[in-house]
This record gives sequence, structure tokens and C-alpha cells, in this order.
Amino acid sequence: MTFDLTPEQDQLRDAVRALGRRYGHGYFVEKAKAGEHTTELWAEAGRLGYLGVNIPIEYGGGGGGITELAIVCEELAAAGCPLLLLVVSPAIAATVLARHGTEEQRKRHLPGLADGSAKIVFAITEPEAGSNFHRLGTVARRDGDDWLLNGRKCYISGVDEAGHVLVVARTEDSSSGKLKPALFLVPTDAAGLTRSKLDMEIVSPENQFLLYLDDVRVPADALLGESLDAGLPALFAGLNPERITVAAMGAGTGRYAIERASEYTATRKVWGGRSIGSHQGVSHPLAHAAVQVELARLMIQKAATLYDAGRDLEAGVAGNMAKYAAGEAAALAVDTAVQALGGAGMTTEYGVATLLGAVRAGRIAPVSREMILNFVAQHVLGQDKSY
Repeated sequence: MTFDLTPEQDQLRDAVRALGRRYGHGYFVEKAKAGEHTTELWAEAGRLGYLGVNIPIEYGGGGGGITELAIVCEELAAAGCPLLLLVVSPAIAATVLARHGTEEQRKRHLPGLADGSAKIVFAITEPEAGSNFHRLGTVARRDGDDWLLNGRKCYISGVDEAGHVLVVARTEDSSSGKLKPALFLVPTDAAGLTRSKLDMEIVSPENQFLLYLDDVRVPADALLGESLDAGLPALFAGLNPERITVAAMGAGTGRYAIERASEYTATRKVWGGRSIGSHQGVSHPLAHAAVQVELARLMIQKAATLYDAGRDLEAGVAGNMAKYAAGEAAALAVDTAVQALGGAGMTTEYGVATLLGAVRAGRIAPVSREMILNFVAQHVLGQDKSY
């Protein structure tokens, strides 16, 4: 057992950290408040190969795994630039395509995902069903050689930045008559696909949308994979990378907040010429938050290692635990940092309160802390299913 990164992974961490700090949290907030995207940072990360670290070499990627992509997510977040679309496009879409797409689909889409020139977003959540694919109302039916998609999706990230959206729908199994999940690569400018932006109380350059699919016609090759049988394994293929990279982004955000607060408390002097950080009432909460973030990082490393080793069942447990731990740790770290900075913590200048909404959302999405506890209770502790 080792906790050391390989020399290549260490170099990747250092390089991504340097890139993130060149842009910094000020850039991130400026873009978000202007209603703009982090286009420059995304494009440079793509040119340098960071967006495609987990994509196979033959499709223009780095040939690494989710371990390497988690490093990218964490280090950009630790520099104050938590990019949500890293989770959606390279982690979910690229993984699903690499594992279950047809060869033609991989050749068509993966090179653009690898160099950042293309983005594919993911649409599973619905207003009534949440992310429970057993109750999804979006249905795809055959119409000649084409498919027609109808339904609604909500909280879909980055549709305005992407060329395609990977839509999870249900299709009728001709052998059983039952509905089964399938994934479709739908152009974001397809006729019948409309969107409505959701106003969110989160400082973020990425937007959230409601999607409406009204007889959206796509060709037969828009179905991901060789057949409908690819739907269920393809859907699950994206879940572990999603949880691991979301967790990595949360851990990086926690690191950023603790670093900002520690710099402030080590130099801020109010009582008797001593720094406020010399008082245990200030330093102990920060130290406690730092411990929680580091524990989450260990579970992220374990989950990514298991996933890259092909141990999907174990990675599912570790990935859920990592996401839970990082969500709690990030929220604690940012809140503790705000408290340590006092009034300064609520200002845009100090760059901590700008993350409150994002870390709070990290305890809800992409899977809530309560559903993770249900998962652990059932699959680890052997308890009866509670829902």
C-alpha cells in the first residue's frame, strides 16, 4: 500500500496548480458575476492536455484514469476555480463514450472532449423523478430509422456551452414490453429541444437549465452503444467518475478556503500584538476542518484507485463515501473560513463567501448525503432498503 503519487501524477498536480493560480479565484468570480464562462481557462487546460487525461491515447487523450482527472479537478478548485463541467464532460460523458460508445462515436466525439474544443453535458434529472431512472418520464420511441424523444429534464449544467447533451431516456423493450434506460447523443441545437435558464443563488460561471424535449428527432446512430442493451451499463459507468470528481472538487475547494483563512489569521493582529490565529478559539476550528478535508482526500484517492483498477463494486462504495466526506468537509471548511475572517469573510475581496452556495449544493448534488447514507446502510451494513 502506498499513498505516494507517481512522478507523472506529481508533475500533473504541480502543473495544474500553477495554471489555476495564474487565473485564480478573482478570475472565476469576475466571469461568474458578468454572466460569462471560464473560456480562457478551459481552452488553455485543453491545449495542455489536462481535460483529456482520462481519455485513451488513441482518441487524443492522456491515457490515464479517474485518478488523474480527480487531480485536475482538485487542483483547479484549490486555486479557487472549481470547474463543474470537468465533472460533466470529461468525467461522465467521456467515460461513458470510451467504455460503451461505438467506435464511430468514440472517433467522432472523444478527440474534441480531450482537447477542450467540444463539450458534452449530461441530462438525467427530472422534475418529478429526480435522478431515479426507474421513474424517468422522458421516453424515446422508434419512428422509422429515427428516434423521437419527449420529456423534461432539470438542473442540467452547461447546456449553453455544449454541442451535445447525453440524454437518459426510457425505451420499450420489444421482448418484454417493459421500459429500459437508454442514452442518446442529442445536438443542443436539435429541433424540438428548448431550454430555460434557472436562476441559482450560486456564484458560478456555469449555468443550470430546464430542458424540454418535444418530438426531438435523432438518427439511429444517436443511440449510445451498439444496441439498447448498452443503456444500463453505460448509465452506471458515469456514476462513479461523477462522484469521485465532484468529491475532488469539494476537497480542493476546502483546501482553498482553509489556505485563505490561515493566511489571514496568521497575520491579523488585534489583541496585544498577537495574531488571532494564536488563539485556540480561532485555530482549532480551522485545524478541525483541515483534518476533515484530508480524510476526504484519502477516501477520494482510494475510490479513484479502485475505479481505475476496474473494481467497480468496491469503487461504488468508496466513491459514495468520498462524495459524502468531501461534501461535508468542503461545507465545513468554507463556513469555518468565513467565521475566522469575520466581516472580511463575507466580502468578495477575500474570496471565501463566494463559495458558500457551491459547497452547500455539494451536499445535495449529484446525490444527496441522505441517499448516500441509505446506500451505505443497505450495501455496507446489510440493512433493509428504506425507500
